[in-house]
Amino acid sequence: MKSAQAERLADELHMPSLPEMMFGDNILRIQHDRGFGIEFNATDALKCVNNCQGMIKVACAEEWQESRNEPEHTKEVVKPYDWTYTTDYKGTLLGDTAALKVVPTTEHINTEKLKAREQIMFFEEVLLFEDELHDHGVSSLSVKIRVMPSSFFVLLRFFLRVDGVLIRMNDTRLYHEADKAYMLREYTSRESKISSLKHVPPSLFTEPNEISQYLPIKETICEKLEFPEKMEPKPEASLETTCVKSK
Repeated sequence: MKSAQAERLADELHMPSLPEMMFGDNILRIQHDRGFGIEFNATDALKCVNNCQGMIKVACAEEWQESRNEPEHTKEVVKPYDWTYTTDYKGTLLGDTAALKVVPTTEHINTEKLKAREQIMFFEEVLLFEDELHDHGVSSLSVKIRVMPSSFFVLLRFFLRVDGVLIRMNDTRLYHEADKAYMLREYTSRESKISSLKHVPPSLFTEPNEISQYLPIKETICEKLEFPEKMEPKPEASLETTCVKSK
């Protein structure tokens, strides 16, 4: 993202600065030929950062903030600044005349089906943003998609590690089976103080897939994204996946 665009977006979001690596042109979009669908992008994810709550306070926070070369206009920002960029973003719904209907559900993604050996027709990982918190950890958001003949699976992951303080992980999983007129979306938020992970090898702190099992679940939301009514899933009218990545 160009500096001028970044400044405008930061001003719009009431943030002194955006993540160091902001991939504003990167998008993962899943859209039906009738227009409805869901996409994942960095701008909408940052709009979900809650700047109305107190930030994580660490010894290095003031030093980190002073190290940022902020433009003059940011001095006028009066809202608290969540320098960890924590977001509970779950995707952006698409569609004007027809749109997905979000309803709570007790149905969960069948992980056993995901373990089954099936041809992977398409796989992609898209990085949306990343910031090293001035060498005091990492804050990142990425999305992966895996498409099989009978289904597709998406994992959107926000991962935060503030060295010596905490580890936080917000995962959104999206799953669709070809013969179903809905997608399942599961959001899970996990978090732990570093002081509570003394039994865990520190080498795992940098491995989201490995550390997740040691992080207590703070919140879980299960939803169905139902297709518009009076429409049955048809092979010739399927969802289409589009990935746009910066070069």
